[in-house]
Amino acid sequence: MADAAETMVRHFRQILIWPLQLMPLEQPVGSGAVMGRHWELMKELVAENSPWQMRPSVFDMDPLAFQERHYREFVTFLPYVQRFLYGEGAAEAGDGADGYGGSPLHVFRRHDICTVRMHYKDGTRQDFKVAHIDLYFFYDIDIVILAFEILADNVPLQRAQDTLFRFGRAFPAQWDEDKTAASCLQQVKWLDVKGGVIAASDYDHKSKFLSHVGEFRAAPMANHWDALLRPLVLHHSTELGELRYRQIEYHRMPLMAYLAFDDPFDLRDEDFYRLGMVIRPSQGGDLPYTPKVFQEFEASCCYDRFWVPERRHDASSTRMMCDGHAFVLVGKYGHGFFSDPYTGALGQFRHQYFLLMMIAHFHKAALLIFSDRLAVALSRLQIGDVSSARRFKRGIRVLQEVFLRFTQRYWFCEISNQVVADQIFHMARRHLGTDTLFAEVRESIHSMSQYLENDDLRRQADTVVRLTVVTILGLVGTTVTGFLGMNLFDLSHDATWLRLLYFFATFIPISALTMYSLMKSRMLSEFLDFMSDDRMGLSDKFKTIKASWRKKRQARNKL
Repeated sequence: MADAAETMVRHFRQILIWPLQLMPLEQPVGSGAVMGRHWELMKELVAENSPWQMRPSVFDMDPLAFQERHYREFVTFLPYVQRFLYGEGAAEAGDGADGYGGSPLHVFRRHDICTVRMHYKDGTRQDFKVAHIDLYFFYDIDIVILAFEILADNVPLQRAQDTLFRFGRAFPAQWDEDKTAASCLQQVKWLDVKGGVIAASDYDHKSKFLSHVGEFRAAPMANHWDALLRPLVLHHSTELGELRYRQIEYHRMPLMAYLAFDDPFDLRDEDFYRLGMVIRPSQGGDLPYTPKVFQEFEASCCYDRFWVPERRHDASSTRMMCDGHAFVLVGKYGHGFFSDPYTGALGQFRHQYFLLMMIAHFHKAALLIFSDRLAVALSRLQIGDVSSARRFKRGIRVLQEVFLRFTQRYWFCEISNQVVADQIFHMARRHLGTDTLFAEVRESIHSMSQYLENDDLRRQADTVVRLTVVTILGLVGTTVTGFLGMNLFDLSHDATWLRLLYFFATFIPISALTMYSLMKSRMLSEFLDFMSDDRMGLSDKFKTIKASWRKKRQARNKL
């Protein structure tokens, strides 16, 4: 077998899939929006000369220009996933009663960054061509996903491993003894078409990261990522901007990788493990892995439907690996099944597999946001504060509505009836733990909903009791006046002012008595329950009432 240091990756691609949480807009844009309408504000913020522009869908072009690649991508997914990704046609979308409407995805693409220049810890550098940089906004959900694809040819395997390990890091986790950011590249630069630097990383600016965490209790983004996302600005910062984002989970961005080799059978188990688990390349002092590690990795993370090393045939030289954080595709360079950009695995990697991995990470990000907002709502609830309880109820009901729409519009347990796509999607879901997270969020929302319903029922029952007490007390006066009629006093011949005086002389004390009855309705309710208890005699009841009244009087005198 060839030494990993001498092995070349003939064609290398890496796609970062970075979900970020968008902060709710202070004043919703559009008609009646509550959340998830940030792309409308994005359209207003990007001018004609802005690097970000809204990317038209392939269905917006001339139908005669629709290609086979687009068709293969479309039919990969089940109909309800197709509606999510592409929306419906003009006829269905225009039907307000039964139509699904347009796609809930709104994509913006950046065109000015043409090259990514990476400087490595060993002093070398590598330029990667930028295939595309996209921002995916989602209707009704406060999430944006950055999709960043780079490519290069003839990259040494160790450099490819180092790139996968170090490139997609929003900020450093720590710094080494030489004061360089651990696990990060030495420097990253965005270059334009002429080679000019648009932005560069500042991983080694240690004081910036320390002071920011000390002030905001949240890590800042490295300078090149911060510049890339503009006009979006970090929420935990002093920057001004209406489109604000925050980190959802981990500072390492989920990724996809495509690596084409002259002979993938020459790769060792350790090479596959380092690629699939996205860890740094082998170094001199590393401890060797045991066979058990490789066996567990192959059992849980490898999809070997097209990988049969015993045959050493080009048709069985493609291996797929997925551990949730990363999806890695390895195969034979120049073989049509793997390398064809339209009908081969390369085309599927950039389109079908990208979409299913994006959906999987979108699911997890959305569920984490729901969980976080439930926790925030509970932390702000003050039981004795009426306004706090009212805000809590309003917020929980909004979350219930949004979660219901998320479940019906976005939540898919099955994504495709094609075996490979379906199994890769299930492998990603299993490693990401979205099924368990979905059950937890749904149970939490159900518990809070049950609490709100019980609280409403308790309040309604209390109101009924109070009204019943007032009705019982008013029944006495109603019966008496009804029995005596209105002829007890003949006031028909008196002056008007005198009759009004009689009216108010009666109205005021009756109103006061009614208000007093409402104030003491709980105590009167208990008194009525006590008096209606037929297990005690009348004399015993009066003795008990007298003793209770004496205790209350003594307690009042002590105060």
